[in-house]
Amino acid sequence: MRVLVCVALLTAVGAQALYAVGWLGGSRLGWVLESCGYGVLMATPLLLMYRKYRNMYAGGRWEARTDPLTGLANRRQLMEDLAELTAFDSDPRVFALFDLDGFKSYNDSFGHPAGDALLAELAERLRTAVAPDGAAYRLGGDEFCIVTPRTQNGREPIAAASAALSAHGDGFTIGSSCGVVFLPQEAGHAGAALRLTDRRMYAAKSRRPRSAERQMRNVLLRALREREPELDRHLKSVARLAIELGHAIHLDAEQLDEVARAAELHDIGKIAVPDAILHKRAPLNSNEWEMMRNHPVIGERILSSAPAMTPVAKLVRATHERWDGTGYPDTLVAEEIPLGSRVIAVCDAFVAMTESRPWRTALSFEAAAEELRRCAGGQFDPALVAAFCGFVYPELLVEAGAAGPS
Repeated sequence: MRVLVCVALLTAVGAQALYAVGWLGGSRLGWVLESCGYGVLMATPLLLMYRKYRNMYAGGRWEARTDPLTGLANRRQLMEDLAELTAFDSDPRVFALFDLDGFKSYNDSFGHPAGDALLAELAERLRTAVAPDGAAYRLGGDEFCIVTPRTQNGREPIAAASAALSAHGDGFTIGSSCGVVFLPQEAGHAGAALRLTDRRMYAAKSRRPRSAERQMRNVLLRALREREPELDRHLKSVARLAIELGHAIHLDAEQLDEVARAAELHDIGKIAVPDAILHKRAPLNSNEWEMMRNHPVIGERILSSAPAMTPVAKLVRATHERWDGTGYPDTLVAEEIPLGSRVIAVCDAFVAMTESRPWRTALSFEAAAEELRRCAGGQFDPALVAAFCGFVYPELLVEAGAAGPS
C-alpha cells in the first residue's frame, strides 16, 4: 500500500513538472501527463479501500465458518459441505457425529475454563486423526463431527476419531457416543444427513453402560410400576414421542437425554398420592385436587436427592405448567416454562387422549391432534404443537396404518 501511495505522489509531482515544461514550450504534453498523474492520485484511495474491505470480507467469512474456541469448522461450514456432498455424484464419504460422554461432569468438577481447554485439546487431536483427507467440525457444546473417506491409509476413521475424543485422569473419564451415515447413499440432502446421524448417535448413547444415575432411574420406574402397573406403557409412549418431537425441533443429544428421562419419570410424584385419589372416578374435591397438584413438586424432591438428576428434576416440576400461565405448581408463563417440560406436556396429553380409561374411551389420533391444535396458545406451546402435528403425528399415522391408536 505504501508503494502505491509513493507511485501516485511521484507521478503527480512529475506530471506537474512536465506540465510546466510543456506550457513554457507551448506543448500540451504536460497537460496530458498532469491529468494522468491526478487520475492515479485520485484512484489510489479507492484501491486502498478495495484492498481493506476485501481483506475484511475474507476475514469475516472465515470467522463465520470457524468455531472460535477450537479453530475447527463450524455448523455453517458443515451444512455447506454436506450440501455439496449430497447434491453431486461425489466419492463415498463417512459422516459421523460424536457427543462426549462424561464432559458435563468434568465441567462441573473442574470448571468451565478447564472444560474449554479440554475441548480445544480434543479438537486438535480430532483434526489430526482425520488428516489429511478428512475434515473435522465442532457443532457447539460437546458435539463434534467428521466427514472423511471410508478408509484413510488403511485406518478406520471412526475408530481413530473415537480414540481422539477420549481422555481420562484422576477423577474423570471422557468418551463419546457416535452416529454414522454413509454419503450420499443414506441421505439425499444435508438436513436428512444431520437428523439421521443425530438419531443414531442418541441410540448409541442410550446403550452405553449402566451408570449409577441410570440404576436410580430403573429403581424409581420399578417402584412406580409396582404401584401403578398401567403407567408402564403410558410412560414409554410419552418418552418415545418426546424423543421424536425433540428430534423435530433439533434438540441436541444431551437435551434429548434429559427430556427422555424426565418423560419416563414425570409421574414419579404420584407415589405419594393415595389410591383413593388416583383412581377416583368422581370429580376431586378441593383438598384432593390440591394433593394431586402437588405431585410434580414431590417428584422434583425425589429426583433431586441425586445431584446428577437435578436437570431432570427441574423438567419434571414444570410438566403441568401451561403456556397461558394457569398451570401448576408455579404458574409459569410461555417461555418461562423449560423447553423440555413443554415438549413432555404436549406428548403426555396426546398419549393420555389416545389411551382408554375406565371413565372414557380413547380418542382417535386425528381427534387428539385436533384437540392439541385447539389448545395451542392456551395449554400448550403453539410452536411445539405445530412441530408435533407436522412431523411426529404423520409418522404415527404411518406406523398405525392410519387406523387410530394401537
